[in-house]
Amino acid sequence: MKATLFHLAFPMHDVSAAKRFYVDGLGCTLGRESSHAVTFGLAGHQLVAHLTTEPLPQQQGIYPHHFGLTFLSKESWQQFLERAQEKKLPFYQRPRVRFPGTRIEHHTFFLEDPSRNLLEFKHYTHESAIFGERDYREVGDSSEYPSEPKPVAGC
Repeated sequence: MKATLFHLAFPMHDVSAAKRFYVDGLGCTLGRESSHAVTFGLAGHQLVAHLTTEPLPQQQGIYPHHFGLTFLSKESWQQFLERAQEKKLPFYQRPRVRFPGTRIEHHTFFLEDPSRNLLEFKHYTHESAIFGERDYREVGDSSEYPSEPKPVAGC
């Protein structure tokens, strides 16, 4: 086991639906579970889905909330994409290439789990773009950001 693992907790509305999506669909390992929470292993990291009775709001676009994996090889990304397609998982955004022809070019797709959580799976053409390429100002896709609120007259 690695010396450090990433942990993410997120809301869900249905334990059984979450298990089908994350274990049967994505291939996560199933960890501890109770009537109000379930633990999954995703690529060696810990996800914990917590039951909520509050309705989860429909997010407009991919921001501000999503999580997922960055694959270091295009082949691994492609295999994961094929699994998602074979399992008929719900795509929020179909596979595409963002920032083509640049040092931050990456292949990406988004899935939506049964509780409306968005997951991104991507592969950067140039591995240096994962944490580097600071000369590029783009972080995310500006067309996906919610529009700025308009100032109120008189304020």
